[in-house]
Amino acid sequence: MTDPTTEPTPAPLATGPRGMRLLSFHRADEDADFPEAPVRYVLLVVRHAGRVLMVHVRDRACWELPGGGIEEGETPRRAAVRELREETGQVVDPAALRFVGFTRTALGPKQRVLSGAVFTGELTEVLPFTPTEEISALHWRTGDEPLPYGEVQTVDEYVVGLCEG
Repeated sequence: MTDPTTEPTPAPLATGPRGMRLLSFHRADEDADFPEAPVRYVLLVVRHAGRVLMVHVRDRACWELPGGGIEEGETPRRAAVRELREETGQVVDPAALRFVGFTRTALGPKQRVLSGAVFTGELTEVLPFTPTEEISALHWRTGDEPLPYGEVQTVDEYVVGLCEG
């Protein structure tokens, strides 16, 4: 028997490898605060010549959008610039990024819920890439071609679609 006083858990917008679930996406002010699910990471939907930049993350053997954690005292916008440079070697002016909105994501089997800030940008120049301990390869994806050696993070693919509208 179900408890009529409990609200049903909504279905995730997207699910991905390793139990990741995209719970919601919403547009809000870039400086919004979410005490129940702090903004702890950034994602970047970066384009060049009509293609989206994907990175192959070594330890997850998965193609994902560039991004990562926000460091102490760092704004999400500054974290986006830093993560893009660290993961891909690409450089972008913070003002050239467009804030799109926030994701709310449940991570892994323990279902820890975090919020992430999503930014988009267009690169006019692509700089050379050197593999790192974290990122083994880059791919400029059209959105539908299969990628080698690893699965694609379907949650990130869903986020790309949200940024197109």
